[in-house]
Amino acid sequence: MPAATAVDVHAHYLGTDLSVSAGHEVDSPRLVVEGERRGRILCGQSTFREVTAPLWDVPLRLREMDESGVSHQVISPVPVTMEYAWRPDADPAYAGSMNDSVAEACTRSGGRLIGLGCLPLADVGASVRELGRCMELGLRGIEVGTRIGSLDLDDPVLDPLWAACERAGAAVFVHPVLGGQGVVRRAGQPFDLGLGMLTDTAIAASSLIFGGVLAKYPNLRVALAHGCGAFPWAYPRLKVAAGLRSGPEPELWDALTRRLYADTLVFDDEHLRLLVHRFGVERLLLGTDTPFFPDQLRLSMQSIDDAHTSGVLPAEAGPELLARNALEFLGLTGEL
Repeated sequence: MPAATAVDVHAHYLGTDLSVSAGHEVDSPRLVVEGERRGRILCGQSTFREVTAPLWDVPLRLREMDESGVSHQVISPVPVTMEYAWRPDADPAYAGSMNDSVAEACTRSGGRLIGLGCLPLADVGASVRELGRCMELGLRGIEVGTRIGSLDLDDPVLDPLWAACERAGAAVFVHPVLGGQGVVRRAGQPFDLGLGMLTDTAIAASSLIFGGVLAKYPNLRVALAHGCGAFPWAYPRLKVAAGLRSGPEPELWDALTRRLYADTLVFDDEHLRLLVHRFGVERLLLGTDTPFFPDQLRLSMQSIDDAHTSGVLPAEAGPELLARNALEFLGLTGEL
């Protein structure tokens, strides 16, 4: 197994082996491959998204990683499948099938792919059981949404899940859901993708910090996609507002904030400077959103080099340090 020299923590996978049980074809997300390099994600009979082969083709994915200098990649479910898995009317076996598929892809990769699972979160008790099965499969944790149905991440209903993640040492990767829809007052693009996803991620981070989740679970490891969204910029104002509500606890909130991990997928190297300032260089993770942004594997690796050249990132914040950060997040320190 190769040494971990560059670990991409934000990449998605959807396999051709995902099982959809009879009666659930009308709305469950699934992959249809059309030719060697193209496919579609269907939700029922409607096309949700056209996709390319690295989404499901493990050897091709590994070749693209080699070309970009990425030694390992963390694969998590495509968000639309995760969203379906916790719908109350979803087939309870859907999440299990997704987790089996992700684990199988990791096995076929020779250890270069590391998996995160999804859970049937409409039933928190069932989710805790499936979390245990994820860890038995060799997955390193779970992907969850910035919101789960109508629940924010600090809703007490989710406490058993966070407690179980802490006990199991499971990493938690928080990803925006619904493409950012319904978060800001303007609908459609560029507002949903450009503002909605970042705002939703900021609300999720705020729930973890100011809603007490990280304080209650001191060993919980959480990373947030897309540079933690708008949270790094909004945090000083959030801290002031939270102090008006409950009295000043700035040192506590600062310490909790610096427990969060954030990926580098911010599309402007200058933004990385704030991530280091807000979270610390030891909480920075390489992210690419593979395979949904063309050539982003190469571009994300290039951004680290460019940020060193420009002085945005300190000299020590290279791919090797980010890889060590990723292994710590995943609970794999000393294993790769």
